[in-house]
Amino acid sequence: MRKESAPKSVGSKLALTLGMYALAGMMAVVFLGQPVFALSVYLHALTLSFLGMFVAASAGEVLFNKEEADILMHRPVTARALLWSKIGVLVQVSLWLAGAFNLAGLLMGIFAKGGGWLFPVAHVISTGVEALFCTGSVVLVYQLCLRWFGRERLEGLMTTAQVLMAVGAVLAGQLVPQLVLRMKGNLVLSTEAWWVWLLPPAWFAGFDDALAGTGAGVAWGLAGIGLLVTAGVLWMAFGKLARNYEAGVQMLNEVTGTRKARRSGRRWIHVMVNQPPLRWFLRDSVTRASFLLAAAYLVRDRDVKLRIYPSLAPMLAMPFIFLMQNHDRGGGLFGIALAASYLGIIPLVGLNLLQYSQQWQASDIFRAAPMSGPAPLCHGARHAVLWLLTLPVMGVYGVMFLVTGVKISDLPLLLPGVIALPVFALLPCLGGRAVPFSLPTEEAKSAGRGLYIVAGMLVSMALSGLGTWAWSAGFFWWLVWVETIVSVLVYGLMRARINSVRWESAE
Repeated sequence: MRKESAPKSVGSKLALTLGMYALAGMMAVVFLGQPVFALSVYLHALTLSFLGMFVAASAGEVLFNKEEADILMHRPVTARALLWSKIGVLVQVSLWLAGAFNLAGLLMGIFAKGGGWLFPVAHVISTGVEALFCTGSVVLVYQLCLRWFGRERLEGLMTTAQVLMAVGAVLAGQLVPQLVLRMKGNLVLSTEAWWVWLLPPAWFAGFDDALAGTGAGVAWGLAGIGLLVTAGVLWMAFGKLARNYEAGVQMLNEVTGTRKARRSGRRWIHVMVNQPPLRWFLRDSVTRASFLLAAAYLVRDRDVKLRIYPSLAPMLAMPFIFLMQNHDRGGGLFGIALAASYLGIIPLVGLNLLQYSQQWQASDIFRAAPMSGPAPLCHGARHAVLWLLTLPVMGVYGVMFLVTGVKISDLPLLLPGVIALPVFALLPCLGGRAVPFSLPTEEAKSAGRGLYIVAGMLVSMALSGLGTWAWSAGFFWWLVWVETIVSVLVYGLMRARINSVRWESAE
C-alpha cells in the first residue's frame, strides 16, 4: 500500500460502483409522467434492496471484528461510541450508494404527475431516513441474536441473518418495482389497499407523496409509520441494546474450551459422494476432494455464503415475475422457458465467486500436489455448484410452477435451458480459471462480476425467447434436437480444452 495512491474519500474509493449505480438509476425514466407515489415506491424499493445487500454483507464483519480487540479493548472507548462510529461509516457509504442510484429519480420526480421542485428535497430526506432504518434493522437483528442465543451460536446466527436479509432485500427490490410496472403506474393510495401498509418502501414513498405529491391523509399515515418505526429501531439498536453490544464484543474474543463432539458415522456429504449418482461423476479422487472442499465452504463458511446465496435471489425472482405477468395469458410460456435458462447463470455466478477466499494462500497446496493441471479441481467445484446450488433451485422452480398453475403440457419448454446447462457450467472453467478458493477477496471486482452476470442474463433471455417462439411456431422439437447436437459437440470440445490446461509457472 502506498499513501499517494490511497483513495482520499469514500466517493473516490467507490467511484466505479457509484457510476454503475447511477446508470442503473436511469431506469426511473420509465416512470416519467407517472404519479409521485408510484415513482417513489420504485426508487425506495430498489434503494432498500441495494442498501440491504450492502449492510447485511458488511455489518457482521464491521460490528464484530475479532482482530480489533487487541487495539481497542484496553483503551477508554465506550461501547456506545464504538458502535456509533461503525454505524457512521455504514450510513455514510449507504448514503453514497443511495444518492448515486436516486440521482435520475430526483429529476424524474420534478416532472412526475403531481410532483414539483419540492420532490428532490422530500426524497433526499426520506432516503436518508431509509438508510438509517436499513442499518438499524440489521444491527438490531444481530444484537437480538446475541442477547437471546449467546456467544457460541452468534457467528452462525449472524451468517443466517445476513443471508436471509440480503436475499429478502433482493427479492423485495425485484418484486415491488415489477408490481408497480404491472399496475401500469396506477398504484394509488387507498385505505382499502391494506397490504401497502406492510411494505417499508411504501412508508418512505408516503413521505414523498405527503410533502411533494397529493398530500393525502393516507400518505401522511404511511410517512408517520415510517418515522415511528425508524425511531423505534434506532432507539432499540443504539440505545437500549448498546450494552449487549459491549458484552458481545468481549465474549466474541473469549477462548472457550472445545467440546468433543461424538458423531455416529460419517458426515452426510461423505455418504452422498459414495452413493449413486454422485459416485458416477466423482470417480477421480482429486475431483471428489475438490467437491468435498467446495461443499464444506458452501455449507459452513460465512464469507462464501454471504457472497453466493444473495446472488442467487434474482434467479428466483425474475422467472416468478414473468410467470405472474403472463399467468392470465395462458400459463406464462416465457416464464417457464426463462426459469430453465436462468439455471445456467447459477454455475456462472457460483464458480466465479468460489474462486475468492480469505484463506486463498492455502491454495498453494494445489500446485504441490501431483496434478498436471487445474482441471480436476475445476470439475469438483463445478459438480458442487450443480448439485448443491442448481438442483435446489430447480426444486424451488417446481414449487413455483405449482403455485402459479403451470400446465404440465407446457413443461417441455424447460428443455432448451436444461440442455444448455452443462455448457454454461463449463464456461467459467475455461483456461483453468475456476480453481476454488485460490484468489484473495480483495481481487473480487464487483463491477466486473456485475457485467458478467448481466451478459449471462441476456443470453438466457435470448434462449428463452427463441424457445417460446419455436413453441408457438410449431418447430420446437426440431430446435431441441439441433440444440442437443450442438451442445454435445461444444461440451466435448470445452471439456477437452479444460483438461489440456497446465499449471502456469509460479515464478
